[in-house]
Order: sequence, then C-alpha cells, then structure tokens
Amino acid sequence: MLDPGTSKPAQFALNAEQIALREVARAFADEYFAPNALAWDEAKHFPVAEMRKAAELGMAGIYAAEDVGGSGLSRLDAALIFEALATGCPTVAAYMSIHNMIAWMIDAYGNDEQRQKWLPPLCRMELFASYCLTEPASGSDAAALKTRAVRDGGDYVLNGQKLFISGAGSSDLYAVMARTGGDGPQGISTLFVPGDAPGLSLGANERKMGWNAQPTRAVTFEDVRVPVGNRLGDEGAGFKIAMAGLDGGRLNIAACSLGGAQSALDKALHYMKERTAFGKRLDEFQALQFRLADMATALEASRALLWRAAAALDAKEPNATVLCAMAKRFVTDACFEAANQALQLHGGYGYLAEFGIEKIVRDLRVHQILEGTNEIMRLIVARSLIGR
Repeated sequence: MLDPGTSKPAQFALNAEQIALREVARAFADEYFAPNALAWDEAKHFPVAEMRKAAELGMAGIYAAEDVGGSGLSRLDAALIFEALATGCPTVAAYMSIHNMIAWMIDAYGNDEQRQKWLPPLCRMELFASYCLTEPASGSDAAALKTRAVRDGGDYVLNGQKLFISGAGSSDLYAVMARTGGDGPQGISTLFVPGDAPGLSLGANERKMGWNAQPTRAVTFEDVRVPVGNRLGDEGAGFKIAMAGLDGGRLNIAACSLGGAQSALDKALHYMKERTAFGKRLDEFQALQFRLADMATALEASRALLWRAAAALDAKEPNATVLCAMAKRFVTDACFEAANQALQLHGGYGYLAEFGIEKIVRDLRVHQILEGTNEIMRLIVARSLIGR
C-alpha cells in the first residue's frame, strides 16, 4: 500500500465549488472547442482566440497564485478543468495543460521580479509558453541532455536543439532545460528564452498522427544570449524543477485522456441508441452492454486514481510523485483503450472523420508517450517498491 499515514480524508466526492468549476469548463468546451475540433484538426489550426477566452475564465494559470493573475486553485481542481476541456478537444486542452505547468514552475521557483514580469501575461495568454526538455538523443533519459549554456558575463550563451516542442513557433517564451555544469541531473539549469531571441530558429511543423491543432517543432539555439536573470532558481536546480513540473503535468495529461475517453463513450452511447442491426438497437445486445459497462468502469477507476494522486500532490505527500506516475500510466492506457473500443462500437462509421471518434483515438495515443513514457512511469513505481 502507498498510505503515507496522513490525517487528511480521502477525496471521494466533490464540493459545490468544484462541481460548479467543472460545469463552467464543460460548458466552455461545448461552446468553443467541440464545434470546431474537427476543423482545427484538419486545418492544423492553433486556436489562439479561443484559448484566450478560456484564460479570461482563469484557465491559463489555474494553480498559479492570485497576486500574479492566477486562479489559486488546487491540482484536483485543475484535473476537473482539463477533463472537462478535453471533452471538447483533447489536443487544445493538452496544450493548455503544458502552458499551466510552465506558469506554475515560474510561480513556485521564480523570484518576485520573474513572477511579476511573466505570470500576468501568461495567465491572460497574452504570452504563450513551451516546455523544452526532450532532445534528439535524449527522451526518457532526460538527464543526459546535451544543450549547453555557458556563462559569459551577465548572460548565458545557449547552444543545442530541443525536439517535439508543443506550441513551438507560436510560443513567446520557452522554458529550456540546459546544461550549465557537469554531467548528470545536477548540471542542469532552467532558462527562459524569449521566442524572438536572436539565434533561436524553428523546424517545420511536424506531421503527426494526432494533436494537429497544436504545432510541434524542433527548436534550435545557436549562440543565443540569455540574461542570467532569466534563470529559474539556482544554477544546477533545473532538473529538479523540470521533474516537479512534470508531476502536475502527468496529472493534467491523464485528465485530458479522461475527457477524451468520456467524449468517446458518450458518442458511442448516442450512436448505439440509434443504430439497429438484426432487428434490434445496438444497445439492446447484452454483449455490447457488457463492453459499455467495462468502458464506464475503466473511466470511473481512472477518475478515482487521478483524484487520489492530485490530492496527494496538493497535500505534498511523500508518495505524490509515485501516485502521479501510477495515475498517468493507468489513466492514459485505460482511456486510450476505451476510446478505441468506442471506435469499434461505431463499426465502419467510427473510422470516418466526421463522427469524431477517430480523432479522439489519434489524439489520445500520444498521451502514453509524452510527459514521461508509460514505461518510465512503471520504472518510477517499481523503484519506489524495490527501494523500500
């Protein structure tokens, strides 16, 4: 068991404020995301205007402090919001989750000048942010990154390349993990690089299976000068900061999987009430009813583990990182399978873009890879067990 012995009660029900928060986010997704999701996917359109509308409701700095424009909410509140937003479009909700992660990193580790400079425009989404950790030769082995920042007076001179960067090309601020010291995690620092910095260049927008409504590019740094004042936290603390950000990021991406899968299940239920075969509606066949029951159970189990992990992270429980890894692995796997089953229940129609199911399946697949692959999530859990 992973009970840390906390005196806080388990989170088994939402309070009235949380229910209202979820309803507001769901209504926003129904109005602004859902009607446009297929068109955005086809056109590879990054919906800046709609995300700024979400920011007006406090959804761009969900767990950033109120004194810098954030909403001051909890990780559990964020999970509710991202699940609701993802019912409209998992891709856009996922980008917003990354943006929120970076805002929290600044709020948690930045000095007052950095917080006042960057957070108000980030919380309004006047500025967009990207998280830059992965490199061509280091994905899961993130501590082996090669991008290097060398101190030169009041600046760092930054050289290297980051890969698979969400929002790249549209972002105004890049959170870059770079090597300022020796090998290993202790040699890594976090630098914030403006999108218009001389020497920063972008690769082509990647052609992807899903997540088409947000750009994904390589970002290259060639002798980019970054003021020392743009370093977040102490020199050498960057890997710790990056991993702390990912604890919440893993919960958020799990929540986006949950919202997408819930939407897929809802679509399947609606379709099965209308479609007939062999003289009966599809939802009258017991074998298909059992499949629906399994899907609904998987989603509810996912929700319970996600809420448990979010509550642990809010409470700063010592096992929070492990619970976040468990939740990310379980929820993204279970929800991808549920979405895939929803496609199967549509038969051939599920394979057509206009029904919206195949987009959800394509979008959710990458959630098993990013924010730490699900294999790495298993490694985190296993190490916590073996290390006892």
